[in-house]
Amino acid sequence: MKRFVIAAAVVAVGVTTAFAGPIEDRQALMKGIAKATKDASAYAKGEAPFDATKVKALLQVYVDGAAKLPTLFPDDSKTGGGTDPTTASPKIWEDMADFKAHAAKLGADATSAMAATDQASFAKAFGVIASNCNSCHGTYRVKKD
Repeated sequence: MKRFVIAAAVVAVGVTTAFAGPIEDRQALMKGIAKATKDASAYAKGEAPFDATKVKALLQVYVDGAAKLPTLFPDDSKTGGGTDPTTASPKIWEDMADFKAHAAKLGADATSAMAATDQASFAKAFGVIASNCNSCHGTYRVKKD
């Protein structure tokens, strides 16, 4: 019974998040990726002992996020307004094909990184992932003042 209640609570949270709206959904997704980046960075830098199972779980966050991200930018979410404005650049909608290509590259590189067998190989693969993030943010994110 306890497992059912916990599972129902998890589903309810997921459903609530999924229907918050595209801006809120993509912000939640990016916060999840940011958390995965922080944790993965510790493995890449050798600050945490390499654990292939944990690293693969972190990389799965990128794979899943990269697949979902392009769906979270419908035309009606170009401006944030309200109390939670978007930092998404209008360039996303001007060149959606390139934005989707960036997301696909992130997903592919994260999938490739799952082959890492030690800290050194993961550090190299994670550098590619981090450069994907920086490239996309540099092009498609408006900097907050």
